[in-house]
Amino acid sequence: MTIKRLYTNDRMSQVVIHGDTVYLAGQVALKAPGASVADQTRAILAQIDELLAEAGTDKSKALTATIWLCSMDDFAEMNEVWDEWSKGGAAPCRAAVESPRLAAPQFTVEIGLIAAR
Repeated sequence: MTIKRLYTNDRMSQVVIHGDTVYLAGQVALKAPGASVADQTRAILAQIDELLAEAGTDKSKALTATIWLCSMDDFAEMNEVWDEWSKGGAAPCRAAVESPRLAAPQFTVEIGLIAAR
């Protein structure tokens, strides 16, 4: 089976496609650094939608997601945005965990996702 990588450098790939499975790296709010948790979550989910489309799939085929929050105090704020995005009865399995530090201090949310094609 072939492996296709998108947006790859020596450290990582943003997307890896293996057979009928699409793996996304953890996404941070590149278009909303330092914004509120809700705005970062919106920006991340928009990035995820774009990456999934480029890989030939969409959020209705999401299998599992992992969400990292700098503080679980932001869980409800993130969930408000997530719940709107995941409407339609195709919500993936999901885990949300607290991580006091992400890749850079301006990011307070990170989401990784795996989807079918």
